[in-house]
Formats: sequence, C-alpha cells, structure tokens
Amino acid sequence: MTAQHPDRVLPAAVLWDMDGTLIDTEPIWQQSQVELTDRFGATWTHEDGLSLVGSGLERSGEILRDRGVDMEVEEIVLWMTEYVSDRLRHDELPWRPGARELVEELHDRGVPTALVTMSRRSMALVTAAALGDRGFDVVVAGDDVERPKPFPDAYLAAAAQLGVEPTACVAIEDSATGVASAVASGAVTVAVEHIVPLADIAGGDVHLTTLGGVDVDRLVELTSPALAARADHPGGTAHVPADAAATEGGAR
Repeated sequence: MTAQHPDRVLPAAVLWDMDGTLIDTEPIWQQSQVELTDRFGATWTHEDGLSLVGSGLERSGEILRDRGVDMEVEEIVLWMTEYVSDRLRHDELPWRPGARELVEELHDRGVPTALVTMSRRSMALVTAAALGDRGFDVVVAGDDVERPKPFPDAYLAAAAQLGVEPTACVAIEDSATGVASAVASGAVTVAVEHIVPLADIAGGDVHLTTLGGVDVDRLVELTSPALAARADHPGGTAHVPADAAATEGGAR
C-alpha cells in the first residue's frame, strides 16, 4: 500500500499490541500448555496449541480444563502467565523484526506510544521495562478493562490516558481479533501478519508481512492517507464488532 495524499500526517500516538506484534511469545505460551497438560496426564498436541492462537486467556483456560487440567480457570491463567513472564524475565525478549527499533524511534521523534495487550498487567510490565526510558508512555492490560478485545475498550482507554483522539492514533496488531478491536476504536490500524493469516480479514487500513525495515517515516507514509481521512471526517464513534459476543475471551 502506498500513500496517496500529498501531506504527511504524524500520528498523535502509536498503540501497540504485545504478543505476536511486539514480541514473539506464542511458542512460550504453547510450551506452557504442553507442560501443564503433562502434569495432569492430559493429551495435548501441537495442533491444539495452534488452535488457541488469538484466543483469550480465559478461553484457553476453559479448554485446558476441559482437556483434563484439574485446576480452576483463573488458576490456569495465572500459572501460564507466570510461566511466560518468568521466561521473559530470565531470557532475552523475542522481539519481532523491526518492532523494538520502531518503538524506540517513535520515542526519539516525540510520538507517544502505548502498550495495549490482553495479557495480564504483571506480564506487560516485564516487556515495557525492557525498553527502559525509550519505551511506552502508557500500559493498558487485560486486567485493566472489563471487556477484552475484540471490544475497543483497551484502545479507547490507552488513547484517553494519553489525552489524544483514537482516530488520530495508529494501532499495530497481528491477529484478526486484535485488528477488530483496533478498528472498532476508530484508530488507523496496521495489520502485521505473523502466525495467524490476515489476508482475508475485514478491516485494517494497512496490511504488512513484517515491520522489518519500517521506520517512522515509512509508517507515516503508509498511514497518512487514513489519518487524513479521519481528520476530514471527525466525530466517528467506536463500534462493537458484530462477532464480539462469540469471542468474549479476547486475544492476547
């Protein structure tokens, strides 16, 4: 996708999804599922793990419990979250190509950023801390909002905390559920395909296969037409995706 507007519009803020967009945590989540099911002698395959990509933590907990993990859903969620958080604290963070560099350059250029994730806040803070002073201005996590992605609540909360209009923001996501959440908030949405195919999803202003090589100038070039269109037609309201009820568990 190329810019069609002669002007370049700098976003008021850039709002980042975490799992799969900023850091590649999916293999760690899947390993947590394998180890937990092994504890209870439950059957769990690689395909089972892939089926949970994009699912909310509560939904994942329900499926694992149904498969034989004899724990309450919240206990399962906390166990998996601590497992992944511990790996992130002690290992080098698995940054997605170009992601860390773009966050840091946005900071250097004075563009506010927020981390918007459905993972628990304790885990989100581990990732945010790794960026130090060149990291996020705001963190909104799954336990900070009542309704998860695909509802727009987390993105709306991040924009409000930054004091900017959602429609003046750029959101970066890697899953269909996350894209739906960002689109519903009114933000200009960049979908970066990772594990889950995004070619056939409805919504999203810019579709990429990687952030590698995408600096601030390139991001501005890609998103300026949509940002300008939002500015020309202000006053749009966030909407709830039609399939939100079917995906209450949200996305990581």
